[in-house]
Formats: sequence, C-alpha cells, structure tokens
Amino acid sequence: MQFFKYHALGNDYLVIDPRDWPTQFTVPQIVRICHRNFGIGSDGILWGPLPARDGAPFALRIFNPDGSEAQKSGNGLRIFCRYLFDRGLVKLEPFRVHTPGGIVEATVHDQGRSVTVQMGRVSFDSAKIPVAGAPREVIREQLAVDGETLQFTSATVGNPHCVVERPGTTTADVHRLGPLVERHANFPERTNVQFLTVRDRANIGIEIWERGAGYTLASGSSSSAAAAVAHRLGLVDRDVTVHMPGGRITINIDHNYGITMTGPVTRVADGTMAAEMLEDMQ
Repeated sequence: MQFFKYHALGNDYLVIDPRDWPTQFTVPQIVRICHRNFGIGSDGILWGPLPARDGAPFALRIFNPDGSEAQKSGNGLRIFCRYLFDRGLVKLEPFRVHTPGGIVEATVHDQGRSVTVQMGRVSFDSAKIPVAGAPREVIREQLAVDGETLQFTSATVGNPHCVVERPGTTTADVHRLGPLVERHANFPERTNVQFLTVRDRANIGIEIWERGAGYTLASGSSSSAAAAVAHRLGLVDRDVTVHMPGGRITINIDHNYGITMTGPVTRVADGTMAAEMLEDMQ
C-alpha cells in the first residue's frame, strides 16, 4: 500500500489514497500504522480523495492516531491540498474539499509550500460545540482540574475546542492538564485543548493537546479557534499570527468570525507499506 508523508509545522500526516485501501481502516490498523515504533509513524491518516460530495469535487476523512475520526483538521487540510497539487489534481485556483466538519475552500501557493484554507465560521454556541449544560455562549467559564481552576472559552470550527487562558504554559503543564480537560464531563464528545498566551494585539502563543492525538507541535484548527477566542474576548485584532512550538500560522477573522488560515506544508517522503506490518491485525 502506497503512502505519502507530509508535515505542517511538525504536525505530520500520512495521505493514503482509497484506491490503494478501498475499505475503511479498523482502529487497530490505524493505531499500528501511526505508531512511531511499530508502524510508519504519524499524527494521523488522511484518507482521500474520496468521491465528490455536496458540491465539493474532493472529499476527505481524517483519522487520529488513536483510531478515532476527526471532523476537521487545519494542518491535515493543508497537507491534503498540497497532495492534490502534487498529484496534478488541482492548480493555483481555489477549490473545495468536503470534510465531516464542513466544506472548506482552499488555495495553493508557492508550488504547494503554502496553502490558504477558508476554515468556516467559528461558533461559541454550547449546543454546536458541544458543551454540557444550558444553551449559551461558552465564554470565560471555570473548570476545576487537578487542583487548579482554569478559565476557558469553548468554540467550534467544525470540531470542538477548549481555549484556556494562562500567562504562560510549560510542556509539562500541557501533558498534565491536557488529557484531563480533553475527557472532562463538560465535553461529551471530548475536546481539543489550547493553552493561550496573548503577546500583543497581533500575536498569540498556544500550546496544544489534541483530541485523539495528545501533545501536538502545531494545529491549524487550534490556531483558528484560539485566534477567534482571543478576538471574541477583545484581546487581539482581526489579523493574528499564532505562534506554536512547531512554527507560525496566520489567521484572519472576518466580521462573522469566518476564519482564513495560511500556513506552510513540507513534503517528507513517499513509500510503500509492507503487508507484514499489519498481518496480525483483525
């Protein structure tokens, strides 16, 4: 089975064409393929292009390394768009991609090394995210975790996010608090977690714990959600650079909280998986 590996600011994915693997992966197969010792190693699998859907010429499914499925991934989408460009399936004009988290419009630049994605509109509505409790906008609420009281704002950009305001966050903090917030009872479908530090009106820093993947060097959907939350709280303007351990993504927020994300993509390798790697899988 052929695979194509890319990374977006250190967040790496394998692109696998359904023509090479026409049936849906099992959870054990996904876990094995993504494992960095027993498999190829990645932060997830991009399974596509799938047939056109709802007016979008390309469709995509995104699998996390724990075998769960993600509704949307900003870095994954940029990588998938670069793959389509490398295959000659798209050029420099805008095109649309269907994901379980909604349809996005994308444009490839610089021979694929940079991609812009219209990520959709951010909502703070508890029913859409979802967050437990009465219907409301989830703005600056409190969450008790591991002896700390965290101030958070929740949002969705097609997948759920919990943005925690902190003056500074260490990697140890992320590993300690991230999994507890991800699986907190407040979030019935679990949640991605961003630890947000505002630097100035045009720059924020985030550390990321990703639902189904764990500690992550960079995330496009997390950048989109964190920038939108910072703007909603009046802390930044509409053009924001998001700084992460893996690098930077630029975000524009329109008047309806529609998000335009631009960031880099790097091609890493093409290869063929040996059947032996999966021969004990059910």
